[in-house]
Amino acid sequence: MGSQGEQDGHGDGDGDGRNTAGRYRRDDVARAAGVKVRNLRYYQERGLLPPPRREGRVAWYSDDHLTRLRLISDLLGRGYSVNGIAELLDAWEQGGGLSQLLGLERAMTGGWEQEEPVTMTTAELGGLFGPAATAEDTRRAVELGYVRVEGDRVTHRSRRLLEATLALVRQGVPLAEILDAGDFVQDQAAALADRFVGLFRRHVIGPDGFVGADGVERLSATQLDHISDAAAALRPVAGEVVAAEFARAMARRVEAEVAELLRREAGERRTGQ
Repeated sequence: MGSQGEQDGHGDGDGDGRNTAGRYRRDDVARAAGVKVRNLRYYQERGLLPPPRREGRVAWYSDDHLTRLRLISDLLGRGYSVNGIAELLDAWEQGGGLSQLLGLERAMTGGWEQEEPVTMTTAELGGLFGPAATAEDTRRAVELGYVRVEGDRVTHRSRRLLEATLALVRQGVPLAEILDAGDFVQDQAAALADRFVGLFRRHVIGPDGFVGADGVERLSATQLDHISDAAAALRPVAGEVVAAEFARAMARRVEAEVAELLRREAGERRTGQ
């Protein structure tokens, strides 16, 4: 006899909320989309979200469900009412453009994050960091979105970031200061993302491609394909630009630091003579 969680699609998902390729249980797809489970049920009741596919007593949601949930959240954030979104989705479906629109959303939002989450017990996490980590550090890490705590289990969203943090702690850098640096980097990364998206909006999508006074502009299939291709091309370019500029900045800063150390060493040698 399966548990209620198994029947409703809750349970043995992996760290990123996906059970198998493109399939999610109820709680996992809600978490991945950043919505509450009760909202997911409400969207289904209002016809905004198609029902999941059932295999026996298990309900499976797909990447299309996830994409549609994110689109609904985006439209709600733009000020649309639930009724307005329902009418908008219905109009797109009637016009045959919804699949293209959802495909565009997947193309523009997918592929940016390629991180491997890590899940462990709180005891295991404590063993990694030892006395260097405090309850306040954990609270801050949750606030910054690095970790998610569920009972006695902790999921870090990125193995690479976790390993980098551990390397710094082992070199003697306080975890609290690493988190301060992470907060700063997140702000700077958001500013960089805003700059790139602004360029994309102005020069690729164009001023008439987004929401206007009378609603969402209906883009043609050719325009959708063009925007999708441009978004795919932007991903490696943006990453390469940021990585190259950061590498140049670090090289200059480290060079200056080494020069200062050598200058001090030379001054001390002269003083000691």
